[in-house]
Amino acid sequence: MSDRLQSFENFKLNTQLLNAIKEIGYTKPTPIQEKAIPLALSGHDILGIAQTGTGKTAAYLLPLLYKVKYAQGEHPRALILAPTRELVMQIEADIMGLGKYTDLRFVCLYGGLGPKPQIEKVAQGADIIIATPGRFMDLYKKEVLYTRDIKTMILDEADKMLDMGFLPQIRAILEIIPVKRQNLLFSATFSERIERLSHEFLEFPERVEIAQQATTAETITQAKFFVPNFQTKLNLLEKIVKDHKFERGIVFARSRKNAEAVFRYLEHHQPGSIRVIHANKGQNTRINSMEEFKKGSVKILVATDVAARGLDVSMVSHVVNFDVPLIYEDYVHRIGRTGRAENEGIAFTFINPAEVYHFEKIEGIIRMQVPERRIPRDITVHETPFEEKQAFEMEIDKQKRGSDPDFKGAFHEKKSPPKKAQEKPKKRGNKNSKAKKNRNQMKTKGKWKKS
Repeated sequence: MSDRLQSFENFKLNTQLLNAIKEIGYTKPTPIQEKAIPLALSGHDILGIAQTGTGKTAAYLLPLLYKVKYAQGEHPRALILAPTRELVMQIEADIMGLGKYTDLRFVCLYGGLGPKPQIEKVAQGADIIIATPGRFMDLYKKEVLYTRDIKTMILDEADKMLDMGFLPQIRAILEIIPVKRQNLLFSATFSERIERLSHEFLEFPERVEIAQQATTAETITQAKFFVPNFQTKLNLLEKIVKDHKFERGIVFARSRKNAEAVFRYLEHHQPGSIRVIHANKGQNTRINSMEEFKKGSVKILVATDVAARGLDVSMVSHVVNFDVPLIYEDYVHRIGRTGRAENEGIAFTFINPAEVYHFEKIEGIIRMQVPERRIPRDITVHETPFEEKQAFEMEIDKQKRGSDPDFKGAFHEKKSPPKKAQEKPKKRGNKNSKAKKNRNQMKTKGKWKKS
C-alpha cells in the first residue's frame, strides 16, 4: 500500500468498532495495522513479523471482531492461541476494549487455576476462545470444547510458543479443527523453526514485516554494564534506581531464586511499592501485582520471563536485565516493555563474565552493538566468591566446548605429575609381592602396557 492510511475509517470497519477505537484513543493505524488489517479482512492467511509494542494485537483483533460480528450459536468460531496466561489475559483486555459495543462472547482458557469455572463459562456459549495450547487440549480431552465451527485460528507470539515446547499441542490442535479456515501467525522473530511452522500452518500466506527480525525499537535507549558478580549487580541496581527517575520500572531476572533475591534486596533498600512475579507465585497474586503495576501504585516489578510478553503497559520508563536471557529473542521482548506507544524508554543490561558470550549472540541477532557504560566509582565492587567464580569458569568452559569440540577446558588442563610419581614403586614386603603377582596376571591377559 503506497498511500499511507490516516484513519481507521479507511478500513471500512463497522460503527461499533470505530466508536470503540475512538474511545480508546487510537488516532491512526500503526504500520503493522495498516498492512495486516486489509489483508485479514480479505480472508488471506497472514505471516506477521512484528516486534512487541507495535500494535499487532489490534492488527488481528479488529478484522476478527469485524468478521465474527455478533453472538451466534453455542460453539466458538474463532481460536486465539498464546503462550502464557498473562498474554491470554492481555488479549482478553484488548477484546473487551475493542469489542465493548458488540455482544460477542469470549472465554479465556489457561492453567494455574482449576478448570471448573472455565468449563462452566464455555458451556454458556462462546464466539471466541483465547487459550494457552495446554489448557485448550486439556478441556478438549474432557469433551468440553466443540471445535468444528472454528473458521479462524490465530497464533500470537509463535516464537515464544516454540521456545516453551508447545509444538506438539499446536499440531494436535491443527488436527481437531476444520481444515478450511483462515490462519494468522504473528511472531517477533522469523527463525528457521517459525518458517517450518508457517509452511505447516499457513496456506499461501501474505507476509507482513514492518521491521527487520529481532530489531529493537528506536525509542529505547540501550546500555550494558560489565559487572563481576551478583552482589555488585545488586549494588548497581540500587544506584540506578536511586539516580534515575524510575517512574515505573521492570527488573528481569533469569530464575525464580534470583527474582526473589532481587526483590528482597530492593524491598529493604528502596522506598516505594515493589512486587515480584514468577511461576511459583499464585495466579491471583500475579494478576493483582500486574494490575497494581499498570495503575501505577507499584513502582518496580521484579519478574522472570513469564512477564516478558503480554504485559501491555505504555508508560514503563525503565527496564533492567539483571540477568542476560538465555533465549536470545527474549531480550527484544524484555526491553520492549519500555519505549511503547512512541514514548521513550531506557533499558540497562548487567553482564557477568559467564554472560558475555550470550550477550554477544544477542547483539548479533539485533544487529547492533549496545553501548557500554562504566560502573560508577561510588559503587562498591565486591570480590567474587569462590563458588560463584567456579560456576562462571565452568559455564565459560561449556561455552568454549560448544564452539570448539576439541577444547578440553580449564579444569582438564593439569600439569604432568612429577617424575618421582611416575617411578615404579620399590619392592617392599608382602604388598609388593602381591602387586607383582597382579601385574604378571594382567600382563598375561594382555591388559598391561608399559609407559
